[in-house]
Amino acid sequence: MATVAKEAQSQTGRPRTFDDVGQLSQYQLIWRRYKKNRLSVVGAIALIIMYAMALFADVIAPYDPNEIDANHQYAQPSTIVWANGGLALQGMRQVVDSVNFQIIYEPDPDVTYPIRLFVRGSPYIMWGFIPLDIHLFGVDAPPEANAKIFLWGADRQGRDLFSRVLKGAQISLTIGFFGVMISMVIGSIVGTASGYFGGWIDNVIQRVIELIQTFPFISLFIAIAAALPITMPVVQRYMLITMILALITWTGFSREVRGKVLSYRNADYTAAAIAAGASHWRVITTHMIPNAMSHIIVVASFAVPGAIAAETALSFLNLGMLPPAVSWGVLLQDAQQIKSVTLYPWLLIPLGAIVLASLCLYLLGDGLRDAVDPYA
Repeated sequence: MATVAKEAQSQTGRPRTFDDVGQLSQYQLIWRRYKKNRLSVVGAIALIIMYAMALFADVIAPYDPNEIDANHQYAQPSTIVWANGGLALQGMRQVVDSVNFQIIYEPDPDVTYPIRLFVRGSPYIMWGFIPLDIHLFGVDAPPEANAKIFLWGADRQGRDLFSRVLKGAQISLTIGFFGVMISMVIGSIVGTASGYFGGWIDNVIQRVIELIQTFPFISLFIAIAAALPITMPVVQRYMLITMILALITWTGFSREVRGKVLSYRNADYTAAAIAAGASHWRVITTHMIPNAMSHIIVVASFAVPGAIAAETALSFLNLGMLPPAVSWGVLLQDAQQIKSVTLYPWLLIPLGAIVLASLCLYLLGDGLRDAVDPYA
């Protein structure tokens, strides 16, 4: 009677219980299991926030990421105080450090500038076609004061590091995502063909994969960096690096999919479909790829951090994105010197952004891996 009552409750629109598991689809079961991993859900929410901030980076950033200000070289993070019933920027004054022979900034408690929301600032073109000059926040100060709010300090050319990290997220987060998506498509097609047909097709594909995996890709990037002109447009260099990263990572996807397809090829439903006269295309698109899709998504979530780290490392070594492009790897070029790191530790903030994004992606992949496990 209790079971009948629970079934009746599920039919009346009330929350379903474990007795209606047989009525749920595969993706509903995955979602139910995934929600139990709170840490992975937190990582997914953090990723959504990070990608949203990257999408609206031009609006959130208070300044143009490439705006040079010689009066604020290596400016330390600003001091935010509460004054006159609202948040305000505490004034700064420049002082010469006689020990290190450099200019340092000291807070001036007698001067404050109110912080406003949705202020007008440097013009920009949002998403490449919407001209705007509205920024999420800014300082209400006279032009002669030259007061700027540096949440995360400034670099050696006086450029706002917070604005540059947000702008760099557009390249670093998307170049890994799109590179993995392209490699996922290529790897799924090649891996499915290799596992399903087998024989000489499988042997040829596996030997090609082994050849590609043994290729020294650092040498490839050095050769490409030497051949490409420094004045190459940012968009073209972005697309080139994305395609190269896809060509590097598709081999791992291919072998993952091949292993799954090999287990599905001998399943009863596959034999029944072939006996019923189904074509190879129908068997692959109806049974092979859909059953392996959950596993492919998990592998992709673990591959994105590696692609982000690869782009960062290449840009750090001047083999990837180059100025005036802004990426997290380009920002870390300023932290190559020990002196810069010891005197201006805020230059390492882009490294924290890379670690946070990678950690959230690994948490997401860990939760998805447990959710798609049929024995969970």
